[in-house]
Amino acid sequence: MKSRVLVIAGSDSSGGAGLQADIKTVSALGAYATSAVTMVTVQDTNGISGIHEIPPHVVSGQISAVLSDIGTDAIKTGALGSQDTIHAVAMEIERLAQGVPLVVDPILAATGGGTLMDRNALGVFKAELVLQADLITPNIHEAEILSGSEITCVADMKRMGERLLTLGPQAVLITGGHLKSDHVTDVLMTLDETIEFSSPRIQTRHDHGTGCTLASAIATGLAQHMSVVPAIERARDYVREALVTAPGLGRGRGPLNHMHVLNDR
Repeated sequence: MKSRVLVIAGSDSSGGAGLQADIKTVSALGAYATSAVTMVTVQDTNGISGIHEIPPHVVSGQISAVLSDIGTDAIKTGALGSQDTIHAVAMEIERLAQGVPLVVDPILAATGGGTLMDRNALGVFKAELVLQADLITPNIHEAEILSGSEITCVADMKRMGERLLTLGPQAVLITGGHLKSDHVTDVLMTLDETIEFSSPRIQTRHDHGTGCTLASAIATGLAQHMSVVPAIERARDYVREALVTAPGLGRGRGPLNHMHVLNDR
């Protein structure tokens, strides 16, 4: 376990998404997870009923402490909250982690309800954090907010990917799970190529934290010196098996089985 991944995200008390899902994913895939907590949510499988944001200087302090001592081979960001927190995170990454692969999961709102980024912070998010990203991983709804246009098909995903590349990231992966289709198609856009990843849709309500898990799995691959495409392919396979073997917990959208890899050992 030589590869290290720093996760900067919010806590999910149900353990299905956010920091808890991120740490499980990084660990399951054989890397060492460190963290900076941006917010604490009161959350179960039915949604979010409360949010407490961590002061920005405390978020900065966590990042600085980890990077100055343990260091990291990749960084993944999730829910960040306020404009001040986003600015603090971006400044610490620029100061201490230039050249480290950065995966930005632009979590703007929880699917089960709850605002996880102040809309007034969107400009700072684009200008200071997305600009530094090696990869951003918006779902359909997040890509619509970031691009300002509606997405109804894979062709729209490609057009929006091109638009999001103008914000400065090295690559954009728009995930298509929210499109109505028998297959789930994700679209990777870089300055050099466009790649579609498609697989049959898994019919389940136990899909809480899918986006967080995918982004963290990709970040882990980058930390382990995989290139972007193989990292995405492994991450998609990992998420699919986690969905198929989900434990069926909770009355709402239940968590994935992040530790399914232990069944193979």
